[in-house]
Order: sequence, then structure tokens, then C-alpha cells
Amino acid sequence: MKVDVVVVGAGPAGNIAAKTLAEKGVSVLVVERKQEIGPPKRCAEGLTKETLDELGIKPHPAWAVNRIDGCIVHSPKGREIELTLKGASGFVLERKIFEKYLAVEAIKAGARYLVKARADAVLKENGAVTGVVVNHFGVEKKISADIVIAADGVDSKIARAAGLATTNRMTDYHSGFQYEMAGVACKENMLNFFFGDAVAPKGYAWIFPKGNTLANVGLGIMGARSKEGARAKDYLDRFIENNPRFFKNASYVEVNAGGIPVSGGVTEIAGDGIMVVGDAAQHVHPVTGGGLTFGMLGAKMAAEVAAEAVKKGDFSKEMLSSYEHQFNMRFGEKIQKLLKARHLLEKLSDDDLEKLAGIFTSEEIFKITSGEMSSVYPTLLKKAPQMVFLLKKLAT
Repeated sequence: MKVDVVVVGAGPAGNIAAKTLAEKGVSVLVVERKQEIGPPKRCAEGLTKETLDELGIKPHPAWAVNRIDGCIVHSPKGREIELTLKGASGFVLERKIFEKYLAVEAIKAGARYLVKARADAVLKENGAVTGVVVNHFGVEKKISADIVIAADGVDSKIARAAGLATTNRMTDYHSGFQYEMAGVACKENMLNFFFGDAVAPKGYAWIFPKGNTLANVGLGIMGARSKEGARAKDYLDRFIENNPRFFKNASYVEVNAGGIPVSGGVTEIAGDGIMVVGDAAQHVHPVTGGGLTFGMLGAKMAAEVAAEAVKKGDFSKEMLSSYEHQFNMRFGEKIQKLLKARHLLEKLSDDDLEKLAGIFTSEEIFKITSGEMSSVYPTLLKKAPQMVFLLKKLAT
């Protein structure tokens, strides 16, 4: 079997890549190891309206299940800061339905899909990737392609098989655990974020409401900082127990867990005949751990470059690295700022966080979590010159 492009993985990034390629007349096959596109979910399911608009996707109530207008940040000692920004809104999704919706749209555009098809290895010729080896219902199939797009998640087997350097330090991964719960009592148009080492060491806990008392309730921790080897699940169970205000009458209906890459991206996302997108490329927000925006927008860029490569008949690393260049031009500086913000937040003690919560406005806290740290220096010096030591933590 021969196609122009094989996409391995039918998550949001893989589906966007497939749809973009198909719309440009490229023959594309998506290979998905699971027997159903969508479950299990591996995120809190938040997505901005701005991202949907840029992708040309109109929100549908079947999967855009709850509109979000802002968030509430909870400090280690319980101070609450409500953050709403004019023109900024988004949705909590039913991601299982969203992913299948994206796949349907890709198929309508001309893409083909194989589900329950595990990509075990890549085909190579003279060092270049020329396809994949797939196990489909126990039958091995070799699928030739001019380009393979690895969209197979944070533990991408295909990227590694292609020889790309995708391994990061353990300190660049957070351990995540989440329940979807019914009976949660919270503002249904606001996300909630909880900080403090007692809650989630060098991470945070969250409540993402989905409407009708449903909510994703989870946390991410840096495992190396947990006490006595406590797991993310242990911290989450304790967080729920300690917050009857939200969870007195709640019970969970779904469990999700997984690693969250917060490195800011792998060092190589393109090679001869190979491109890497989404979580496989670790295109994840280094502060929040959210991967939908960077993943889908990056996948669209990759697909556009791949379509041009097919048109030119050039599948070299030099040609495909145009995707890497475009991604870095668009998001590189922002991600580096976010990575610096992540390192800052990991250096701050609970006392530091509490003091900052009492000094900064909600807009300034948003700037810190968005990586725009230098813009808050004047406020810190004016309102709390005694905390100038924090500038050193910000700068190093």
C-alpha cells in the first residue's frame, strides 16, 4: 500500500494534520492503535475560542459542552483571585466526541483511517523514513509513504524509531492524575486553579467544569518533589478530601492518568521523510501543561509544509524543517518565556506565592503565567520593595 503521507495517531494533532493534507489533495492515511478514536482522554479538556477560530472550527454543543469566561486562582492559604479578561473565552470540551468529530471532518475531506492498527516500526531507505510497519488485527502490513507524521503521543514510538532525539529529563515531565466527577459545586463558567506544595508539589490542582455538576478534577506534580514517594493520585485524593466545599456530594465517574511533558518541545521535530507533531513533539504549554493549542496549530503548519513537499517531490530534512522554522517563528519566543515562568514558579515557596497573591492584580498574575514576567517588575518594586529578592528568582 502506498500513500503520500501516513499520520500515526488520531488525536487532535493527527486529525488536524490529516484534514489539512486531504483538503490540499494529498493522499493521507491515519493509523490509530486504539479500537475507537477519542477515549481515553488525557487532559482537562480546556480550549480557547481563539484557537478554534484560527483553525476554522465552529464550536458545536455536542463537544463544546461548557463555555468558560475566566478562572479563579487559589493561593496556598486560600486567597482567591478571580481573573476575567475582556475578549478571552473558551470551552471545556467532551474530548472523546471532539476527536471523533475531527476525524469525521478529515474523512469527509478525503483522508482514510485504520483503527486498531498499531504502528510498530518505520520503513527506511538510505537513512530516510519511507513508511511504517503496522499490525492491523494481527496482520502485519507495510505502508509506504513519502512522509510519515508522528502524532502518537508523548511516548512516541515512531519518532524514536525514526532516530529523532525526543528524550527529555525526568524533571521535564509532570505526573498527572484526574477524575471526572459528578456533583461538583463550583461556578460553571470559571476554571479553578489551586497552588501550593501541600496540594501539588511544583504543580497545581484544577477544577474544569463541564456543566450539570460535571467537572474534570485533577492535578499534576513533579514526582521528584513529592513527599515520601506519594503518587499524584494520593495528592488528588487528599485535595478532594480537604475541600468539601466543592466535593461534599461529588463522586467520580471516570479516571484518567498520564505523563505531562513540560519541556517546551523536543530538540528535533523533522528529518528525512519524518515530522513530529503534538504531544509527540512535546508542544505543550510549559506552565499549564495544556497541549491542544500548540499541538493542533503546529500540526496544521506541519501538514501545510508536507503538502508543499509532496507537490515538489522533496522529502528531505531540509525541506521538512521549514515546519520547525515556522513553528519556532510563531511560538518559539513565547514558549521560551513560558518555560522561564515555569522554572520561576518551581523556585517559589508557598510563602512566596502567598505574598505575590497579595501584591499582584489578576491581570499581572495572568502576565506571569503567560511568560510576560518583566512587565510585573515595576509593581513588585513599588508595592513590596522588601521582596526585591524575588527579582533574582525571576531573573535566574
